[in-house]
Amino acid sequence: MRRLLASILILGASGAGWLGSAQAQQSCNAPAGTFDRVYCDAKLLIRADDELNVTYQKLLKRLTPQAQQTLRQTQRNWMKERDSTCVDVDPRWGSVVYSDCAARKTVDRLNFLNDRLRECLSTGCQPSKLR
Repeated sequence: MRRLLASILILGASGAGWLGSAQAQQSCNAPAGTFDRVYCDAKLLIRADDELNVTYQKLLKRLTPQAQQTLRQTQRNWMKERDSTCVDVDPRWGSVVYSDCAARKTVDRLNFLNDRLRECLSTGCQPSKLR
């Protein structure tokens, strides 16, 4: 996944450089065009993926061994679903990642894991909600 994210960022960064330095530094709140959107989506995806990994590890440490297995399996299932939804393989072009889709799904999953972690910290872990 990390190599895939790096490829997206390189694509976005190269496009942003082509557009010129003033546009490349424009806020991601209002991207100027396709290359800016790809660059901004890649930045969001990498940041969200990093935060997701940290939150996942924190949550994992608070769970019982059985709940850890459940979380691991649901995480694998989520990754498969994300990839099947946000990645397309074309025999002519190879793999294409829809960065906006991947970023959106990663942020959604991060929010889900953060909710589970907050539950663990406040009222206790509820393994049934990991599914």
